[in-house]
Amino acid sequence: MPSVRATRRFLLALLAIALSAAASPATAGSLSRGTAAFHRGDYIRAFRELSPLAERENPTALGLLGFMYEHGFGAPQAYDAAADLYGRAAVQGNPFAQAMLGLMYDKGHGVPQDFVLAYKWLNLAAARTDGRERDAYARFRNAVASKMSTDEIAIGQRLALNWSPAFPASAVRPLIVSPSH
Repeated sequence: MPSVRATRRFLLALLAIALSAAASPATAGSLSRGTAAFHRGDYIRAFRELSPLAERENPTALGLLGFMYEHGFGAPQAYDAAADLYGRAAVQGNPFAQAMLGLMYDKGHGVPQDFVLAYKWLNLAAARTDGRERDAYARFRNAVASKMSTDEIAIGQRLALNWSPAFPASAVRPLIVSPSH
């Protein structure tokens, strides 16, 4: 079993891969600055750059802020806020957020523990990526499947097959707590 530190390093590497996707020209500057600040360890600036994008439902910004909340980087560690941010990006089809939401369901962090939903989100993430990212998400999905019955796996597969990307309701807003200085 990998150490917490090794797992965190692995997740940070996956995050860097996920964030390398192209952004629209209107958000590219803020997204680029926020991502760069995150990788420099300037989490306060990353939070400041990414928050407005997240409020406009940018899935990459939502996923990155979710990661910051999940791990307490520049924001208070808050699993419920992380799960909400991941969820808002996941429903838009962001594979990184789908995988992270799946892991949240697997552990019951910020959401009720639910292996079927964990499997669904991890299966979607694996299906929407390739290379090392796909392999990692598939390994996570298979680890969750090892805890499930055949019927539960079938339900998770059916949920993933019937899923399609959508935009979350604009009336639903997460609690985003400003980081302390």
